[in-house]
Amino acid sequence: MSQLSLFDAEEFYEFPKDLLEYKENFLSREEAELLKDKLLHTTSWEQRTRKMYDKMVLTPRLTAWYGDSNSYDLDGNVSGTNPWSPELHSLKVRLEKEFGYQFNGVLLNLYRDNNDSVAWHRDKESRYGKRPVIASISLGQTRNFDFRKKDHHQSKYSLPLPPGSLLIMKGDLQENWEHRIAKSTVKMKERINLTFRLINID
Repeated sequence: MSQLSLFDAEEFYEFPKDLLEYKENFLSREEAELLKDKLLHTTSWEQRTRKMYDKMVLTPRLTAWYGDSNSYDLDGNVSGTNPWSPELHSLKVRLEKEFGYQFNGVLLNLYRDNNDSVAWHRDKESRYGKRPVIASISLGQTRNFDFRKKDHHQSKYSLPLPPGSLLIMKGDLQENWEHRIAKSTVKMKERINLTFRLINID
């Protein structure tokens, strides 16, 4: 696991391997570029709404859910699930074979530019199970993936995720840590993030 830098400091922190696995070149640069271009133009992108401070607001990114025919999308809706594309299914099989985890769906996030983001959060919904495993593949623009302790917001760390990189979050990470992709003042191109998950469908 690569070290994560503290915000605004030259110090580093290394996450325990039972919480994070990181592989910088899971996909080659060429594989990552070809997949990004394909997904940009063939994915059924949507901009969802969510409730914030008693208002419905648009999420600052586009998303799409692909998975098994009986899996639920992240709103708990079977009809919102797109069938696996050959490219996404091939990645799912590769991840399962190489790391021994199981997945039945993948959430795609498209960050169109530096203004798109996802706020601090934990993937803690009951449908993920108690200790969820989420395998995240990055394509396109390198963005910083930030972490902070749930009860100690001063402890913040950042890991740049280049195209082709794989980050696997597991163990008690979602219990004790929050993560985000922040907006930036620096101009940026598109980034696509694939997060493979196992959703409980009982």
